[in-house]
Amino acid sequence: MKKINIKNFKKTLSKFATGITVVCIKNNNTIYGKTVNSFNSLSLNPPMVLFSLGNYSSSIKQFSKTKFLSINILSSKQRKLSDNFASSTPKIENINFIEGKNKTVIIPNCIANLECKLMDKIKKGDHIIFICKILELQSNNKLKPLLYFNSKYF
Repeated sequence: MKKINIKNFKKTLSKFATGITVVCIKNNNTIYGKTVNSFNSLSLNPPMVLFSLGNYSSSIKQFSKTKFLSINILSSKQRKLSDNFASSTPKIENINFIEGKNKTVIIPNCIANLECKLMDKIKKGDHIIFICKILELQSNNKLKPLLYFNSKYF
């Protein structure tokens, strides 16, 4: 066993393979999106999911104020989108967002899209956990997922 420090903690957790999502909101006609791999299901009844963002995230204030959001599960062909939304100043002008039923912004051509209502926020450590109820969903069985393992895409 190794001593627990930030470097060892991050390296150890990189051994857990995850999918990649981009969580999007629209606030005062401005679109914000963040790449998130801290995403998982929470409840089947009602259908709920959760994800977390760091307190230091560039758009944490906007995400904390939203009521509705989309969670876009990326396909293996969308690595550039993941990299884009992982930056502190993502570029959105070349993305043809689709408007969801709840005025959310949805990224097309994903392996799956969820429209959600934000139900709760919980601050723990250096992150905020967002708990969301799923309102609408769609998936595409023809695409393969974008995976992240050992600090690399697959």
